Amino acid sequence: DFDNTSPVKNSAGRTDVEGCCWWGRGVIQTTGVCNFGKLNYFLGARAAKEGRPSRYPSVDFCQNPDAVCASKEHQELKWVAGYFYWINSLQSYRSGGWDYITELHKFVENGMQGDAFINAVSGIVNRGCHNPPCGTGPVDGGSERSANFRKVLSVFLK
Repeated sequence: DFDNTSPVKNSAGRTDVEGCCWWGRGVIQTTGVCNFGKLNYFLGARAAKEGRPSRYPSVDFCQNPDAVCASKEHQELKWVAGYFYWINSLQSYRSGGWDYITELHKFVENGMQGDAFINAVSGIVNRGCHNPPCGTGPVDGGSERSANFRKVLSVFLK
C-alpha cells in the first residue's frame, strides 16, 4: 500500500522542471516529470504570469500539486487534469506503428470487441507504451483496468 495523503517528490527523475516532479493526482494520476509543469504552463499560474489566458490563474500546480485533488474552490481539477493528460498524451500517441486514433476507429468499427485496444491504452496510461512491459514493468492492475472499462462502457451503451 502507498501513502497518497501528501505529495512526494520524484527522487528518480529530473529536478529542473520548475519543481514539478510530483506523483499521482487526479482521475488518471497526473504523474511524471513534465505533466504538472504542462498543467501550470497551459492552465495555471505560469500561464497567467506570462500573460496567456489561464483557467486557474491562482493555482500553481508545481508548488501545490495537491490542488488537483484537494482544491475546495476548483473541485473539477481532478477531472480537468485527467482530460488534459488524455488529450495531450493519449490522443496524440503514435509509436511503433500503433496510432491511438487509428486503433480507436478500428475498435469502434469492430463492435468494441476484445481487450487488445483496452490493454494498449492501459499500457500507454500506466507505463508509457502500447505494448508493455516497455522497460518499466507490466501494467499495474491490468485485468481490473479492463473490467472497469467494460463496466463503464456497458453503462454508456444501455
